[in-house]
Amino acid sequence: MSGREFRERVRRRARHANLTIGPELLQGLEQYYQLLARWNAKVNLTAFKLAPGGEDEAVDRLLLEPVAAAKYLPPDARQLLDAGSGGGSPAIPLKLAAPHLHLRMVEVKTRKAVFLREAVRDLALTDVVVETARFEELLSRPDLHESADVITVRAVRIEPRVLMTLQAFLKPGGQMFLFRGPGGGDLAESATPPLMWKATFPLLEALRSRLVVLEKVRIG
Repeated sequence: MSGREFRERVRRRARHANLTIGPELLQGLEQYYQLLARWNAKVNLTAFKLAPGGEDEAVDRLLLEPVAAAKYLPPDARQLLDAGSGGGSPAIPLKLAAPHLHLRMVEVKTRKAVFLREAVRDLALTDVVVETARFEELLSRPDLHESADVITVRAVRIEPRVLMTLQAFLKPGGQMFLFRGPGGGDLAESATPPLMWKATFPLLEALRSRLVVLEKVRIG
């Protein structure tokens, strides 16, 4: 499949999801997807078998779901931390959709972190840092405490302990974006102070996916 055909697939899937994809964003998404597909043939970056032409579900999950989530970013959000970045989705498509964000991707596996750095270089992304570490290990960095406006989580199992660790990096009033499939609740019961459930938004109807937003309550 040619690049033109791939771009038309993305446009078609975007229309199906009621999303508008501009030319610059479309080019970035294509470039990221093709790089991911090449690397995934040698390094296990995602469970999807990434054909060059892109399967509908892979395009929806890896590219369009993050773009759909971008419209729920707070208007004043500048610092984004992505926990367990893996192959770079949702973090990189979110950055492409919202270039003003300062992005920090946290990935413990070295080969995946190497890919993330290559993707940043290949896409000429600015204001992006890749941390090869467990997010728990970053607690030793005082400069990262309460530094993020938004934290995104998709590939990490959501448990109260995980939420409490991640909230340490979130500014008071900041938000945690949890990418969820059709199963499970809104995690309202799992969110304990200083986190509270704020909203749940539908993302892509084809995936029956949702975005659960938790907010860090300002104390005092």
